[in-house]
Amino acid sequence: MPREYEIEQVRNIGIMAHIDAGKTTTTERILFYTGKKHKIGDIDDGTTDMDWMVQERERGVTITAAATTCFWDDHAIHLIDTPGHVDFTVEVERSLRVLDGAVALFCAVGGVEPQSETVWRQAERYHIPRIAFVNKMDRLGADFPRVIEMMKTRLGANPLLLQLPIGAESQFSGVVDLIRMKALRWHEEDQGQTFDLTDIPDELEVAAQEAREALIEAVASEDDALLEKYLEGEDITEIELRSGIRLATLNNSLVPVLCGTALKNQGVQPLLDAIIDFLPSPTDVPPIAGIVPGKDREEDRESKDDAPFAALAFKIARDPNVAKIVYCRIYSGTLKRGEVVYNVTKDTKERATRILQMHANKRETCDEAHAGDIVALVGLKDTTTGDTLTTASHPILLESMVFPEPVISVAIEPRSERDKDALEETLDFMMEEDPTFTVQIDDETGQRVISGMGELHLEILTDRMLREFQVNARVSKLQVAYRETINQIAEGQGKYIHKVDDEGIYGDVILRLEPLPRGTGFEFSDESDELDIPRQYVGPIEQGARGAMSNGVLSGFPMQDIKVVLLGGSYHQTDSSEAAFEAASVIAVENAAQKASPVLLEPIMQIQVIAPTEHIGKVIGDLNSRRAQIHETGAVGTSEFIDAQVPLAQMFQYTTELRSLTQGRGMFTMEFSHHDIAPASTRDAVINRPLF
Repeated sequence: MPREYEIEQVRNIGIMAHIDAGKTTTTERILFYTGKKHKIGDIDDGTTDMDWMVQERERGVTITAAATTCFWDDHAIHLIDTPGHVDFTVEVERSLRVLDGAVALFCAVGGVEPQSETVWRQAERYHIPRIAFVNKMDRLGADFPRVIEMMKTRLGANPLLLQLPIGAESQFSGVVDLIRMKALRWHEEDQGQTFDLTDIPDELEVAAQEAREALIEAVASEDDALLEKYLEGEDITEIELRSGIRLATLNNSLVPVLCGTALKNQGVQPLLDAIIDFLPSPTDVPPIAGIVPGKDREEDRESKDDAPFAALAFKIARDPNVAKIVYCRIYSGTLKRGEVVYNVTKDTKERATRILQMHANKRETCDEAHAGDIVALVGLKDTTTGDTLTTASHPILLESMVFPEPVISVAIEPRSERDKDALEETLDFMMEEDPTFTVQIDDETGQRVISGMGELHLEILTDRMLREFQVNARVSKLQVAYRETINQIAEGQGKYIHKVDDEGIYGDVILRLEPLPRGTGFEFSDESDELDIPRQYVGPIEQGARGAMSNGVLSGFPMQDIKVVLLGGSYHQTDSSEAAFEAASVIAVENAAQKASPVLLEPIMQIQVIAPTEHIGKVIGDLNSRRAQIHETGAVGTSEFIDAQVPLAQMFQYTTELRSLTQGRGMFTMEFSHHDIAPASTRDAVINRPLF
């Protein structure tokens, strides 16, 4: 079956922003104006299409990245609405990995907020072209020039104004289109479906002329042909200008900026036009590169339907009707329903029994999917996030995704023995679905300890277990995921020498531990003599050292930022084995760590608090009592912001406390920054903490 839209008419984009910048509201308007839905959903009423989970509708926040396909100006737009809350950063990360372009949404009042910076950096890492939309221009405190300045200073971006707002706050009434040099004003009576194209208001004529001149100059400087015309004083046509903007956007040298208010239905259609005009199709981005298994060479796959099939699984979801859905971005080739695919990562074959085009949690069945498509596949039982799917005859391994480590934990246990299997099955699936959710068995208590990215993350996960999966379980209080490291160099010896059934077991290892800079992780080097340690035992010794790092010597938390150096040891001609040396290595690391001045590391969070000016003194006082290091304060509209770093252990239930301090008007965002040495009081409390 031929594709409905040529690949050049496809756009794979995401909407990304800080929490509460209006991503879901903007997405709802996009679906309405493209005819995907006939009634605008409302977050406050819990009627949005993209926030379909019960927990999303209750809390008014996006938790899971929802995918949909809509159509505009003879183009297909595969759209992913990503979460803004930092606890769900995995959803943003894996979405950006498979997208070609993005719309960065900024609140006209808050500007470039902390999570805006985080998602911007994520997009930078994947070299994703972006356009910006300054939303909420109707809000009290809206300041368009300030947002543009923050894009330059905080993001290092090069914003390119395509529009000027007509008024601001309650006076916002439309935009000036600097390409067409016309004013656009939307009609309230039909929910902004139509608008008037009129002359620019007299009071904005001079500003518009200056802004257009700056627009042309910036675009011409990125295109030699346009620069020549510009310098010779020739007119640059609208088509040439749009082409130049597109080129600069695709090169990531300029970021087109539009503005409006999605809630009041103003500015969304020009945003859709800009998505089509300036963001890339799958053929505008470089071919995806991967490693050919067994041949250790890199190979490119172009976005063509007749190329060998290659896709990346970027998200796993549970569905009560089909059990498991695998979201995939198809980079090359064509996949037909019922075909067998080869999972290169797992070295297994599976059959894609159904191909679904998703609209949030609704779906339509397709007979085939093509290069550039984002679809969901049913029938892939072994596939997990980050796996590469290809044909067995032309395998290629695409780069997977890297996810941050969790920082907060709770213990969970079944209420009765008969609930045990259901709990284990649910935990396994949720780990498969969310790579930042981990489960470990506590060695001392035998309890399951689940870990996540923050309070809200774990709260949502445990809520889903109890309500969606109907698991009967008890959950403990939140626990900080501490780490351990060492402060000085020390050596240790480990001997694993036993006799079992007249057979000897012999391993003898001498290691040196050295502290590394914070955030380095683990390093291993071999300075031993082959006469003392035969080469076949070096690998198992490193493996043993890595294993030993998972259990610290102070409190049982994992160790990090340590270099392990193999110095020597001894072996037995007949009794030595890889297992013996691995076990000896574990003992040697533990012995050395005890002598290396071990310390406890606590997670430090980057926090930004925004509160009304009259309450800011109380907020700062409270933060100081929580061992916060305040780095910057300043004005934001009618409020003030505080940027600080604070230990995670001091921030439990901060939402409730901030509401109390600010009469419900304060808000904050928090994300992991780094680990730092915990003070003695914290270390002692953690070491002597009651068991889970």
